[in-house]
Amino acid sequence: MEVRFRECDWFDLWIWIKFNEVPSQSEKQLLDEVFNSWFLLGKLGGFNACNMQVQETGVDVSYFDYDNQAAEDEMMSVMHNMTDLEYENEWARCWVDLGTTDAIAIDILVNALRQFDKEYVAIEEVIIGGQNSDWLVEPKSLDDEDYDR
Repeated sequence: MEVRFRECDWFDLWIWIKFNEVPSQSEKQLLDEVFNSWFLLGKLGGFNACNMQVQETGVDVSYFDYDNQAAEDEMMSVMHNMTDLEYENEWARCWVDLGTTDAIAIDILVNALRQFDKEYVAIEEVIIGGQNSDWLVEPKSLDDEDYDR
């Protein structure tokens, strides 16, 4: 699976996925769940790179003294909106407003998609940002109901 980045606007970001072949309905449902789970974690502030206390501690976290006040003092890092995935032939796409979430959100999604590619559905490429000449995006207003999650 190839991962490429194009122009990225954190508040208006398209994510494109090209499968090796047209995905089945059940494969689409699995990918929908990956994105919905990712978005829910982002909406709840899970991708806050400023509060990575356990990661920064290292491998041995037994009896780790979590600093609740430090976690409370960090700025919120939440995703704002995401559309449902759309499918056209071998392509899938999704629009997101990443809000104040940190770039770790993209790393986590890419890591999940790499494993998804290995275990469930073959993905040829993932494109983060920009336009796709195979499937143009029509400009939408933020008032459109598709953007309200």
